[in-house]
Amino acid sequence: MNKILFREHIAPGIFHMKVEAPEIAAKRKAGQFVIIRHDEEGERVPLTIADADPKAGWISLIVQEMGYSTKRLGQLRAGDTLADVVGPLGVPTHIEKFGTCLCIGGGVGVAPLYPIAEALQAAGNETVCVIGARNKELVILEKEFKKIFKETHVCTDDGSYGFHGFVTQKAKEFLDGPRKIALVVGIGPVPMMRAVANLTKPYGVKTVVSLNPIMLDGTGMCGACRVNVGGETKFACIQGPEFDGHQVDFDLLTKRLGMYSVQEKQCTCAGGS
Repeated sequence: MNKILFREHIAPGIFHMKVEAPEIAAKRKAGQFVIIRHDEEGERVPLTIADADPKAGWISLIVQEMGYSTKRLGQLRAGDTLADVVGPLGVPTHIEKFGTCLCIGGGVGVAPLYPIAEALQAAGNETVCVIGARNKELVILEKEFKKIFKETHVCTDDGSYGFHGFVTQKAKEFLDGPRKIALVVGIGPVPMMRAVANLTKPYGVKTVVSLNPIMLDGTGMCGACRVNVGGETKFACIQGPEFDGHQVDFDLLTKRLGMYSVQEKQCTCAGGS
C-alpha cells in the first residue's frame, strides 16, 4: 500500500497527487514512469513521474480523468492508499550537454516534460520551454516551469491566454530564429507529437517524443505496448517510452490506441461493471 500524501485539482478533469514511495523516489530519473492500481481489482495505469523528493520519500503524479480507472483515482483523497505503485520503469531520458534545447509540451504532456527539461538544464543546456493547452483553464504547471526556466512560453489553441495558436506554431519561431536548436523534446497527445516531428524533420533537428501506448505489465512480456520505430517493433515499457520522433509510425500508434475505445466507453458508462 502506498499512501497519498497530497492531492489537488489543477485543471478541469486533471489532478496532482504526491504518493509515498521512498524507494522509487530515491532511484527515479527523468523520463521514467510507474504503473499504479487504485485497489486490488483495479486496472494498471501507467503514469510518468513528474517530480520526486528522495529525502521526503514521495513521487509526484499528474492524472487526467479519462476512463473508469482514472475517474476512480480522481475520487481518492489525501490519506487514502493505492494498492500498487510499481517502478521506476522505462529507460531514463538520455541527458548530455547538447546546446539549446527546445522542450514542447501539450496538455498533460506538460507533466512528463517538466523533469526532462529540468535535467537538461541541470546538464548545462539552454532550455527553452513551450507549453500549451486548448484553453487557459487547461494550462498546467505554468508556475513551476517559470520558476525554473528563464524562457517559458504558454500557448492556447483558442487564444484565451498567452500565444494564440498551437505549440508547433510557437516552436517554429525558434527553429527559424538565430539560435541553433540542437534538440527538440515533444510530449503530448499523439497528433501533437506527430506535428512536432513533422515540423522539425526538414530542419534536421534531433527530436525525441515520449509514447504512452496501451500498457499492461510494464516488463515487455505482454507485448501490448509495442510500437513501430524505424521499421522495427519496439516495446515502449522497456525500450522507451522515448523514441526518435522522426522514426515513429504514428499511424499504427493511433490505430492501436483506439483498439479498445468501444469497450472503454462501455465500461465507463456502466461504472466499471
